[in-house]
Amino acid sequence: MAVDWIGYGYAALVAAGGVIGFLKAGSVTSLVAGLVFGLLAAAGAYLASQNPKNVWLSLGTTGTLTLVMGFRFLSSWKFMPAGLVTLASGLMLAKIVNEMLKRRSRKE
Repeated sequence: MAVDWIGYGYAALVAAGGVIGFLKAGSVTSLVAGLVFGLLAAAGAYLASQNPKNVWLSLGTTGTLTLVMGFRFLSSWKFMPAGLVTLASGLMLAKIVNEMLKRRSRKE
């Protein structure tokens, strides 16, 4: 079984972003959201590492962050932090969907 290093890296980025938001702006909301979503992303990476078909937690986490942070980015047009998280989440979402489609095409 291959370890989902990209998923773990993404989880670390999300969690670190929450911690940085707390340290720079004193935002407890950023800290809690970053740690919760980072933990969910890490759990999703772990599940995908155990079974490559088990991507649903990763898919839900990245999809939610893509939408929420995408709306924040569109309302503020500030790249940090909303744009960066939107970009990272969108790339992660594309990776997950691409892997799902590859598995589906190999089945047929």
